Amino acid sequence: MTTPGFWASAWLVFQKDLRIEVRTREIVTTAGFFAVLVTVMSSVAFPSSNETAGGALWIPIAFASILALGRTWQRERDDGAMTALLVSPIPRAAIFVGKALGVLAFMLAIEVVLVPLVALFFHIDLLPVLGPLVVMLVLGTVGVAGMGTLFGAMTVRTRARDLMLATVLFPLLSPMLLSGVSGTTRLFQGEAGLAAVRDYIVLLGVFDGVAVIGGIAIFGALVEE
Repeated sequence: MTTPGFWASAWLVFQKDLRIEVRTREIVTTAGFFAVLVTVMSSVAFPSSNETAGGALWIPIAFASILALGRTWQRERDDGAMTALLVSPIPRAAIFVGKALGVLAFMLAIEVVLVPLVALFFHIDLLPVLGPLVVMLVLGTVGVAGMGTLFGAMTVRTRARDLMLATVLFPLLSPMLLSGVSGTTRLFQGEAGLAAVRDYIVLLGVFDGVAVIGGIAIFGALVEE
């Protein structure tokens, strides 16, 4: 039997998570409902202006990602699925990449709903800023998926795993969240174009590089503990 290559292995792990989600719809539905609820509450609590819309977009993304990450690793904990993954002839780094791609896909699906909702509640014209906004959201979500997948694997065996994941992850994600909120706020205030948020995009790219490269490098050591 031929052992699949790195990217083929990562794709198999991603397809597994995607098939489970298509069948159950539990992550996107639960995390998406929570994110929409936080957005609605933000629209009531904060003034409906372009100064608060950036935070109203990234706050639900941050909290919904914790729910998505917790559930995707809970699936691996149930019925010894994680053990089955580890004894399979799949590179440990490929497991990390496949799981991160799954979280990325789930979060992007939620963001497709959140962005127009925030634009509606906070009276934002999306057309002039849609391109730079999509770039920032994708880069930010890649960082969340990479860092979250790494530390989700580390906390999956703990009893209070959701609390531990949030406690460990939020401080590490703070540079990405601050960059995302600041850059998005600048876009919503009328500074359209990639040039207006170039520095924030660079920061998000650096964070993504650290999260993804670091995850590939040390994921195997973490899950072998």
